[in-house]
Amino acid sequence: MRKNIANWGNYPVLDCEEVSFSMEEQLAQYVDAHDNVIARGNGRCYGDASLGEHSISTLRYDKALQFDEQQGIFECQSGLTLDQILDIIVPRGWFLPVTPGTKFITIGGAVASDVHGKNHHSEGSFSNHIISMNVLTGKGPVTCSPETEPDLFWATCGGMGLTGVITTVTFRLKKIETAYIRQKQIKAKNLDEVLQLFEEHKHYTYSMAWIDCLQKGDSFGRSILITGEHATLEQLPAKAAQAPLTLPKKMKLTLPFNLPGFVLNNFTVKLFNALYYAKNTKRVIENTVPYEPFFYPLDAILHWNRGYGKDGFVQYQFVLPMDKKDGLVAILQKISDKGWGSFLAVLKTFGPQDDLISFPMEGYTLALDFPVRDGLFPFLDELDALVLQYGGRLYLTKDARMKESVFWDSYPNAQRFHQIVKEWNPNGKFRSAQSDRLNIQFA
Repeated sequence: MRKNIANWGNYPVLDCEEVSFSMEEQLAQYVDAHDNVIARGNGRCYGDASLGEHSISTLRYDKALQFDEQQGIFECQSGLTLDQILDIIVPRGWFLPVTPGTKFITIGGAVASDVHGKNHHSEGSFSNHIISMNVLTGKGPVTCSPETEPDLFWATCGGMGLTGVITTVTFRLKKIETAYIRQKQIKAKNLDEVLQLFEEHKHYTYSMAWIDCLQKGDSFGRSILITGEHATLEQLPAKAAQAPLTLPKKMKLTLPFNLPGFVLNNFTVKLFNALYYAKNTKRVIENTVPYEPFFYPLDAILHWNRGYGKDGFVQYQFVLPMDKKDGLVAILQKISDKGWGSFLAVLKTFGPQDDLISFPMEGYTLALDFPVRDGLFPFLDELDALVLQYGGRLYLTKDARMKESVFWDSYPNAQRFHQIVKEWNPNGKFRSAQSDRLNIQFA
């Protein structure tokens, strides 16, 4: 059926035919009979990467297939979401090797985006932990891994669905003793201090920082660094230790409608940032928390994306090389001068990675939300120019408006990726609004 579909940013909204499947034979028949198809999971990417003329929902293809509880190896269909996987593995003492900031994405989406988390500097992105996967390509179904059909494997990890539809994934898990995180929060008075804190705490498995993008002067880039490790049994409070792999039930809030556009303005963002920074009454706070508020704080508010109003928002995420701190300063300065700060500005460090088309590189990555408004896209074009000037790139999963030249100039392996996509998707059957905008298939 045809309907208007948007992903998590509610921008853009496109008229698509959406179909679903529960058996691989149904998927193969549909793909054979149609052109211009793209897989779509739970719609948690932010832009138009999983939108196209024919959108294939994987959500009904959602079975767990095998779970080796001794070795920590999990196999599932691509429509299974991370929250469903966590419900299976955490009570048995295992955790995801890498997770982004929401658990409501599918495993297929995690692979297509090659998601990263708070532990990239220590454990890499999701592709580091994949054993093998099955992909329905333009040439038919293929099993691939880093050793078998490696070109297809690496073009699929971070390839935004352009090699075909991921159908099953087998990956390694991480052993845990409890469902809790030993968390440490440190207030930083400015950008220089938080970058130094990242360096001093790089031995922690997990780290990220909330950053205030609107501050100037001595408080420019003030932040709260948050680090964490999986808590051991000995570190749990007595009550939690009685059921260490079970979390207490919590109510979820929801935004039932889009907030009016005037709610988000310079004053409210500044007020939120001031309150958020002030909530830590001590410079250093250490405590033990369930894994959900540590990894997925926003998942506690269902439909939080409606807070940006009916026109939607774009999330702007870039990475710069580690030696380009001055580029990070320049971009933050431009955002501060514009006065278009974000409630949700997250700074992380990436470790080394040089895969075919994945987003991370060793350096600093910053993600910000901007409501769609007059003048936004020209402003983001200015930020793009700075990202390119300092040797960085933008995250395709968050992209809704990048110009073609920015992609080709910032991804060093773009031409090789294009060639592999043409090999496995020879007739351009798999394509999205994003791939058309960036001219990936037919350049």
